[in-house]
Amino acid sequence: MRIRKDRSAAVVIDIQERLFPHIFEADRLAGNVVKLIEGLKILDIPLMVTEQYSKGLGPTIPTVREALGEFQPLEKMTFSCCGAPSLMTALRNTGCKTVILFGIEAHACVLQTAVDLLEANFVPVVVEDCISSRRLNDKQVAVARMRHEGSIITTYESLLLELCVEAGTDRFKAISKIIK
Repeated sequence: MRIRKDRSAAVVIDIQERLFPHIFEADRLAGNVVKLIEGLKILDIPLMVTEQYSKGLGPTIPTVREALGEFQPLEKMTFSCCGAPSLMTALRNTGCKTVILFGIEAHACVLQTAVDLLEANFVPVVVEDCISSRRLNDKQVAVARMRHEGSIITTYESLLLELCVEAGTDRFKAISKIIK
């Protein structure tokens, strides 16, 4: 199934200050996430941001906040982002059926969101190199389960190029600079 720009929205899941330093390969993850956000913005993909219990886990990390620009995080207490009525309303208001997921932790919030989106008749697209957990094994098992359940698994570069569709455009040139 092709991932199309006009049918896609994205959710940045819980990339928060107090948990992030404990995440496997956190620096690499932050770099990939920033590139993905920059590319999605070039493509005008609607971006939503969740924060899990921000009082305890803090706000979204500074590098991601900077890449996002102005945004209003959607607060949640459930692991699944689908448990936040404001997020589900925002997703439905976009009219999109494909939801690009990235953030932390892969085996908790990302996994449960992907499964719930499938149940709600959305198509979750999990960006494998833009998710992580504290332990690598938890991430690997979560990715395997999400794939088994029916999520599309991709990488940020592959996704951005698929959404771009063709080379030679101004958007492609801008994205090409990001992924090099």
